Amino acid sequence: MPPADRIQALIDEFRSAPAAVKFRDLAKVCEHFFGPPRISGSSHHVYKTPWAGDPRVNIQRSGTQAKAYQVRQVLAAIDRLASMREKP
Repeated sequence: MPPADRIQALIDEFRSAPAAVKFRDLAKVCEHFFGPPRISGSSHHVYKTPWAGDPRVNIQRSGTQAKAYQVRQVLAAIDRLASMREKP
């Protein structure tokens, strides 16, 4: 599967089951859209967005899984980024 198709497949999985997302998959999608994380010596991976404030892209592990509320925040950020790209 081409990388763009794989990213879209992961996003579709995230939307259907945000509580069952592996952290590494969420980090892969975040890096695709927002570039490498700024990690400040903690468990948080913070990604830069082209806007200030919410939705923030700040993820952390919960074992091997991502936290469901952070998955929803990432999806909101991806949606916002897509709407920004669609406007002329």
